[in-house]
Amino acid sequence: MDFLQNLTPRDYQNEIFKTCVEKNCLVVLPTGLGKTLIALMVSIEKMKEFPEKKVLFLAPTKPLAEQHLKYFQKNLPDLFGSLELFTGSVPSQKRKKIWDTADIIFSTPQCIANDIKKKLYNLEEVCLLIEDEAHRCVKNYDYNFVADHYKITSKDARIIGLTASPGSDPKKIKEICKNLSIEEVELRTRDSPDVKKYLQKLEFEKKIVELPREFIEIKKALQNIFDEYTDKLKLKNFLFGPVNKFSLIELQRKISFQLSKNLSHPSSYFAISLVAQAIKLSHAMELLETQTLESFYKYIKKLIDEAEKRKSKGVVRLVNREDFKFIHDKTFSLLEKGFEHPKVKEIIKIVRDEKKKKEKTKIIIFTQFRNTASLISKNINNLSGIKSKVFVGQAKKEGYGLNQKEQKKIIEDFSDGKTNVICATSIAEEGLDIPEVDSVIFYEPVSSAIRSIQRRGRTARLSKGKLIILITKDTKDEFAYYASRSREKKMEKSIHSVRQDLKKERKNP
Repeated sequence: MDFLQNLTPRDYQNEIFKTCVEKNCLVVLPTGLGKTLIALMVSIEKMKEFPEKKVLFLAPTKPLAEQHLKYFQKNLPDLFGSLELFTGSVPSQKRKKIWDTADIIFSTPQCIANDIKKKLYNLEEVCLLIEDEAHRCVKNYDYNFVADHYKITSKDARIIGLTASPGSDPKKIKEICKNLSIEEVELRTRDSPDVKKYLQKLEFEKKIVELPREFIEIKKALQNIFDEYTDKLKLKNFLFGPVNKFSLIELQRKISFQLSKNLSHPSSYFAISLVAQAIKLSHAMELLETQTLESFYKYIKKLIDEAEKRKSKGVVRLVNREDFKFIHDKTFSLLEKGFEHPKVKEIIKIVRDEKKKKEKTKIIIFTQFRNTASLISKNINNLSGIKSKVFVGQAKKEGYGLNQKEQKKIIEDFSDGKTNVICATSIAEEGLDIPEVDSVIFYEPVSSAIRSIQRRGRTARLSKGKLIILITKDTKDEFAYYASRSREKKMEKSIHSVRQDLKKERKNP
């Protein structure tokens, strides 16, 4: 292809490119299989067709937008056009000037949406809109706002959505397609015949661990309090059907709404207190069963601190119970004796074994919680030859976080081999240009098909890779593991059904 430097597209990329040039297309391709190259090829083609017009490339975060800019800069000749990054730190009037002269603009949707609302410019001159991480086009108002404005103002509108997975719900996939006026969906998985030949073998291991007897004692005490609270909610006709964290959060939302509108029953105040404590107990059980004893203890201590500050009568009643005091004392005693969740011991063994097999191994360990990532990193740093760093998002109201500069430095050190294990939360799942790794370890399974596909896409691209998933027996881990497998299978069926619907719509407009 003209202007394309140092790159030879693969067969499946060429096929998807042809569709994207002709139709608004949703490209579903696992992490690391070259979605950005397809976007680059379409950008070149559209700018050859409309030399006076612009390309707008949107990504949900500034680091991701910057990453795409660097990829284009690296693979396009200097004379091709002016490539610019839009950020909120650039004054709006300056952005207007840059917009007038730029050929390809990389930005977050918020930045462009705010400028359009201020009427700094419109998207009339844009011949191609690319929306990365397009599964976010369901909830992300700014993504949808920019797409709607583009469809109205541009005479030569062409839209591409890029994602590793749009999820498994046909309604959501249809909504993404509707919001981006998608005419065709191009789906490839690791098993697609035209993709498979380019990929290396992915070895898979499932490691089952069992909760120690001491943990089960604590779990039973928590479960008894939880059942007591939820039984009272059922008795008062507030709670029906299966009880889990999601049904409790939904009930909390419903009662809060009724209270705010003065539509509530007199017992609603009593019920909302019970629901709040039941949600806390559910979270505590999840930490105990699937995370670390240290993070569980920190959470128990947090509840005691809340009670001391009299944050709510409900939490005071909860921590003053004898069975809650037993939970606290038993956990403290186990930590004093050096007990930890069996997954921690298992992960130390896995990392040690992988290092023995390959001296210059690179590993990513994914976990849901920051505390867990920190504890794992601290433990494996005691191993010979292991240099581990924690990789998390920006700081929240409470606790530890990394700013974008710190995140960038960790990725650089990992690429250069100064670090060989990253312990990451969900921030490492999406988009970021993390080098390929030898092994991906899930500290816990995730029930989301999107997140599962993104996590394992970090390995087995250019060389053989391994995926290891840790599962605590008879806990939420088992449900999450089977749920994600089922949702991935459903995703392919759902996309196939949406494609059929799009074809019908084209035949019968």
